[in-house]
Amino acid sequence: MTIPQDISKLQSEMAAAVREHWKAFLIEGILLVILGLAAMIVPPLASLAVTIFLGWMFLISGVAGLALTIWARAMPGFWWSLVSAVLALVAGVLLLAQPVEGTLTLTIVVGAYFLAEGVTTIMYALEHRRELSERWSWLLFAGLLDILISAMIITGLPGSAEWAVGLLAGINLLFGGAALIGMALAARKG
Repeated sequence: MTIPQDISKLQSEMAAAVREHWKAFLIEGILLVILGLAAMIVPPLASLAVTIFLGWMFLISGVAGLALTIWARAMPGFWWSLVSAVLALVAGVLLLAQPVEGTLTLTIVVGAYFLAEGVTTIMYALEHRRELSERWSWLLFAGLLDILISAMIITGLPGSAEWAVGLLAGINLLFGGAALIGMALAARKG
């Protein structure tokens, strides 16, 4: 088989699997929409939940990384792996020991990310305005929106730590759930 035939076969199998399990995707989508709305209604609780979740993720990855690094200590890059594992372990412990302060730190990181993403998107838009003709303005708008969101988060600190991470997580869950619901309903009809 050639690559295009393999891709076509894989796409066909994926479509069949989605059609067969459309109800599961629908249920998952509805659940994500509910969780997203809950996070948007009570963003401080969602922010704290995201911080605690990330704390556990860092802690588990740090412990696993430390164990694997010690087990494979003869491998090249031992010290870098050890530093990485210890940093993850420390980050996990700090986020779990002081989740409110951790939420503030995460909010600062999110604000910095939106600022960097906004500047990058604007530069991309300006760089490609000839090739993208009228569509470059949408990129410019998206970049300016990212910078506006960043400014709202950063200038609102420390108060924005209560709502920013939880609200953004809620929006993400809401749109992800809506996409799953749309996919499930389309698969049901197909």
